[in-house]
Amino acid sequence: MTKQTFLIDGMSCSACAQRIEKAVSQADGIKSANVNFASEKLYFEYDENEVKPQDIQKLVDKLGYKLEEESNDAPVSANNQAFFAVEGMTCAACSQRVEKALQALDGVTSAAVNLAAENALVHFDPQKIKQADLFDAVKKAGYKPVAAKDSAPETKQAKKEKELLVMRTKLIIATIFSIPLLYIAMAPMIPFLPVPSFLSPMHHPLRYGWVQLALVIPVIAVGYRFYTVGFKTLWQRSPNMDSLIAIGTSAAMIYSIYELFVFSQPSMAHGDTMAMPEFYFESAGVIITLILFGKYLEARSKGKTSEAIQKLMGLAPKTAIVLKNGIESEVPIAEVQVGDVIVVKPGSRIPVDGTVLSGQTSIDESMLTGESMPVDKAVGDAVYAASINANGSIQFTATKIGKDTALAQIIQLVEQAQGSKAPIAKMADIVSGYFVPIVVILAIVAAVIWFAVTRDITFTLKIFISILVIACPCALGLATPTAIMVGTGKGAEYGILIKGGEALETAHKIKTIVFDKTGTITEGKPQVTDIITATGMSQDELLQITASAEKNSEHPLGKAIVENAESKNLSILPTEEFQALTGLGIQTVIDGKTILIGNAKLMKESAVSIEDYQEKSDHLANEGKTPMYVASNGKFAGIIAVADVVKASSQKAIRTLNEMGIQTVMITGDNKKTAEAIARQVGITSTLSEVMPEDKANEVKKLQGKDMVVAMVGDGINDAPALVQADVGIAIGSGTDVAIESADIVLMKSDLMDVVTAIKLSHQTIRNIKQNLFWAFGYNTVGIPIAAGLLYAFGGPLLNPMFAAAAMSLSSVSVLTNALRLKRFKAEH
Repeated sequence: MTKQTFLIDGMSCSACAQRIEKAVSQADGIKSANVNFASEKLYFEYDENEVKPQDIQKLVDKLGYKLEEESNDAPVSANNQAFFAVEGMTCAACSQRVEKALQALDGVTSAAVNLAAENALVHFDPQKIKQADLFDAVKKAGYKPVAAKDSAPETKQAKKEKELLVMRTKLIIATIFSIPLLYIAMAPMIPFLPVPSFLSPMHHPLRYGWVQLALVIPVIAVGYRFYTVGFKTLWQRSPNMDSLIAIGTSAAMIYSIYELFVFSQPSMAHGDTMAMPEFYFESAGVIITLILFGKYLEARSKGKTSEAIQKLMGLAPKTAIVLKNGIESEVPIAEVQVGDVIVVKPGSRIPVDGTVLSGQTSIDESMLTGESMPVDKAVGDAVYAASINANGSIQFTATKIGKDTALAQIIQLVEQAQGSKAPIAKMADIVSGYFVPIVVILAIVAAVIWFAVTRDITFTLKIFISILVIACPCALGLATPTAIMVGTGKGAEYGILIKGGEALETAHKIKTIVFDKTGTITEGKPQVTDIITATGMSQDELLQITASAEKNSEHPLGKAIVENAESKNLSILPTEEFQALTGLGIQTVIDGKTILIGNAKLMKESAVSIEDYQEKSDHLANEGKTPMYVASNGKFAGIIAVADVVKASSQKAIRTLNEMGIQTVMITGDNKKTAEAIARQVGITSTLSEVMPEDKANEVKKLQGKDMVVAMVGDGINDAPALVQADVGIAIGSGTDVAIESADIVLMKSDLMDVVTAIKLSHQTIRNIKQNLFWAFGYNTVGIPIAAGLLYAFGGPLLNPMFAAAAMSLSSVSVLTNALRLKRFKAEH
C-alpha cells in the first residue's frame, strides 16, 4: 500500500469534503481516504497495482474539484534522485522534450516529467552527475527548473496570499456596488432617508428596478463561483453550501426580474402606478457580499491554524557551505549530498542533519525539541537541520538530506496528524453529509406551508431564501479539524509530536500511565557505585572480568561497568562464546572460565549460591541500586552495584499526574527492591518489577482489562510492543527509532513534564472541539427554525434574508476564532 497527499481546490463546505471522501473511498484499490476541509487536503492509501494517483485526480475532477500533488513532501534530492519543478511547459511535447534531455545525460538512470504537476523526478548516479547538471539540461531545452523543496513553503504561502488578494478584491467590488444597492432598496421604507425623485419606486418603478439590476450584476459576477459550483453539484445530486446560496439568490433574482418585467408592461410603464414594486435584488447582492466577507475571514483564520507548520517549513536554510579539496563554496541546499563536509559558522543555521567532524560549539535545538537551553556539541555528536549554531565554528559530515532530515520528518508527521480525524468528528461528518439535502427539503416544505397559509408569494420567498442562506454546514465541517490543526501545531512548538486526531482525543481519557524505568524515569546513564568481592578476588579483578564480559553487551548497566573499568585503565580481556540471556543477564568465557553476570534469577537457575551476600544485596537494592551478580565457573565471585540517576523532572511530573487523578505505574526488569526504591523517590505507588521485555505488553493488557484507558511511556526497543498495546503509546524522543515508530505521541525532549503537557493539551483541544460542535449544532438548530418563521408564527419578527446571510458567514468565523484560542496554551514546566 502507498500513501499519497493531494491539495484540493474548490471546496466550499464540509459537504464538499464528504462528497470527495465518499467518492475516493469507493474507488477500486483505495484502502482508506480522508479529506480535511480545514487544511484542504486529501489523504489516501492505495494499491499501486489497482489504481494510480492520476485516476483519483480524474475522479475528483469529474466531481467539480481540482487536485494538486503536494510536491514539497517529495524529496528534493537524495543519494540517487532529484525532484524539482519545471516551469514553461505547455503541452505533452514539452514534457517529452525535457524528459529526453534529462535521459540523454551520462549518469541519469531514469527521468519522468509530469506535465500536469509540472515537475520532474530523476534517478541518477551522484558520482557522475550533480543536480546542477540536470538543471543546465532543462535550461538548454528551453525551460526553467525550480528546486521544489526550496520553493515549496514560499510557493504555498504565495499561493495562499494570492488567493486572499483575489478574495479581497472581489469583496471590495461587491461592497462598492452592494452599499448603494442596499440604500436604494431600503431608503423608501425609512422615512428619514432621502431618495432621489428620479428613483422613486412609486413614480418611476421601472427606473428604480433597472438601477438595482445594474448594481447587482457586478456583485453576481464576482460571486459567479457560487453558481457554477452550486448548480453543478446540484445536478450531480450532491448539493453543497454553494448550492444553497445559488438556489436562494437565484430565486430572489428570478422573482425580481419577473417583477421588473411586469412593471415594464405598457399598462405599468407610465409614471403613476397602483402599487410599489417588490424587488429582491438587494437581498441577492447583499447575501453574496456578506458570504464573500465570511469566506475571506474564514480563509485568513484557516491560514493561522497552520502557522506552526509554516514556521517549521521556513526554518531550513536555502544554502550550505560545502568544503571540497580545502575550498569552501556556497551551494543551494538541493545540491548537498550525503557525505559532503559542511562548514557552519557562528550564528548560522545547520543546513542538513549530520555528525560533527571537527570543532566545538553550542547549538540551539529549540525548533526540534522545544528546549530553550543550547546543547553542547563536540566531535561525533549529531547536529540537525534548521538548528542554530550559537558560538563555535564546526565542520560536519552530512548524513541525512531532503525528506530524510529530522525537521522534514517532523513536518511530515505534524501534517499527517493535522490531516487526520478524531473519533469525535464522526458524528459531525455524518450530519454534514446529509445536511444540505435536508435543508433544501425543509426550505421547500416551509415555503409550501406558508404559501398555503398566506397566499403571499413575496412572504413565501423570504422564508425560502432565509432557510437556504442561514443553513451552514461549514461550521460543522470546521469544528474538529481546525482544533486538531491548532492543537497538534501547538504541541510541535513544545517538542510534542502527536501523530493523529485519535491519539489526541484518547489522551484526555487516560486514567493510568505505565512508565518504563531506565531512560524514562531515570537518565539511562547508570554509574558503578559499589564493588563487593568474594574471598580470593580483588575489586579490580572483579571489575576487569565483568567489564570484559560486558564489552559485547549493549545493556546500559553493562556500559557503565565498562566505562568505570576504562577510567581505571584496566585492560579488557578477550572473550569467547558470548551469549545474551534475555531477562537474566549474559554468559561468556574468559581465560577458559565460564562467566555469568546478571540478576538473582540467573544465579538461582545456574545453581550459584548467593545466600551469604543476600543481606548486602538487599541493602543495595533498598538504596535504589541494581546489584549485578558475578559467577566464575559456577562459583559466586562478587557483586557490582550500579545506580541510575532519576531525572530532575520525574518527581514533579509524577506528582502533577497524581494530582490530576491519574494512576502512575512503573514497570522494569529490575528486582523488586530496586524498583520500589526508585518508585519511592519519584512518588510512584505501584510497581511491576522483574518483568521480562516480552511481558511488558501483557502487563499493559492486564491493566486495560480493568476498564482503564492506559498510556505507556518508554524509550527502548523492548518497549515497542507495550507502546503498541497501550491505548496511547508515548515515546521519549531520545529513545530508539523502533520505539518512536510504535508510539502515538513522541516527546522530543527526555522530560516527563511533557507527558503532563501532552495530556493537558489533549484536554484543552477536546474541550475546544466540543465547544465548536455545540455552537455549530446549536447555531443551525436555532437558526433554521427562526428562518422558517417559527417566531413569526407566534407574533415575533420575521428573519430578513440579509441578516440570515450575515449570521451564516459569522458562524464559521466564530468556530475558527474559538479554535485559535488554543494558541494561548502554555506548556507545563
